[in-house]
Amino acid sequence: MDPINLFIPTFRVEETLTQIRECLEKGWTGLGFKTVEFEEAWKEYTGLPNAHFLNSATAGLHLAIRLLKEEGKWQEGDEIITTPLTFASTNHAILYEKLHPVFADIDEYLCLDPNSVKERISSRTRAMMFVGMGGNTGRLDEIAGICRQHKLKLILDASHMSGTRLRGAHVGGETDVSVFSFQAVKNLPTADSGMICFSDVALDNEVRKWTWLGIDKDTFSRTLAKGTYKWYYEVVHEGFKYHGNSVMAAIGLVSLKYLDQDNAFRRQIAAWYDERLQGESRIQRVPVAPGCLCSRHLYQILVENRDEVMLALNDAKIYPGVHYRDNTLYRMYSYANGSCPHSMEASERVISLPMHLRLTYHDVQRVCDALIEIVNRK
Repeated sequence: MDPINLFIPTFRVEETLTQIRECLEKGWTGLGFKTVEFEEAWKEYTGLPNAHFLNSATAGLHLAIRLLKEEGKWQEGDEIITTPLTFASTNHAILYEKLHPVFADIDEYLCLDPNSVKERISSRTRAMMFVGMGGNTGRLDEIAGICRQHKLKLILDASHMSGTRLRGAHVGGETDVSVFSFQAVKNLPTADSGMICFSDVALDNEVRKWTWLGIDKDTFSRTLAKGTYKWYYEVVHEGFKYHGNSVMAAIGLVSLKYLDQDNAFRRQIAAWYDERLQGESRIQRVPVAPGCLCSRHLYQILVENRDEVMLALNDAKIYPGVHYRDNTLYRMYSYANGSCPHSMEASERVISLPMHLRLTYHDVQRVCDALIEIVNRK
């Protein structure tokens, strides 16, 4: 039997090579040219007012916090309420700016629970970090309402949410800043890159300086400019080298073209899983929130004896994943260990089943048959 892997990215190879070839023929593979084209295409697709292309979503999360901190004059030690069930970069970005992650618990969607969030708000709370787990919106609209009520900033880690819509609108418009990932195995794959989308155009203008070492004019802009002093620029602060490049943008432009089609097929795969696993009492399926047209980056279940189930699936040449380990189990966040019991329980039970565009109906049946047999023999 062939192995069934968690993720296998799919690219339209010839179409993508044509886009990359244009970069090579023009001799422009860095910032500008295709990055500008991709930003405009992303704004048109999502309806979001601003978009800046980056080398990773991790860079975007860092910059989101950095610029909101600068704008709001936050102090070191001020707090951001966040989830413990996420990839490490979500909460590392808070530490980068010497702010304090305060962990709230999760709900049945594996997203922030508004009731837990309310309990964590203090006089030092400045923002909330919402992670759309697997593309799910969870109770994002409730979290946004809490932020408005308490005058807190809302940061959306939308790494799994390319193509996710909430009541018909692409996610991101309800936040102060949203960050999307186009890493290799995401729904909109490149090799690695991301997009940061501020609601405020002034912050969009500012972030472009921060991604190019604090330089107030990027190379592409200077090349297109006229005049004797077009080479002249100022370095306005100590920025980072976080900008994206045209080769990644070229790959992204093709992936974006097929995003809705690909997400529709992911939802079909999820429907096959739902149909086969329905009624299996030992397999708890993570639901999609009402009103959410989910990107379905992940299909997640909860089982007992998770690690044993994973090993048994591996023996059947099926290789699922775990998203994620509760972050309070990591040394730097251990101060919060035990504070989020629902997250800890999910961390010990969650499995992400294979979800990618090369899966067939028969692959899904094979995964389900093996899974059902394994959990029922325990």
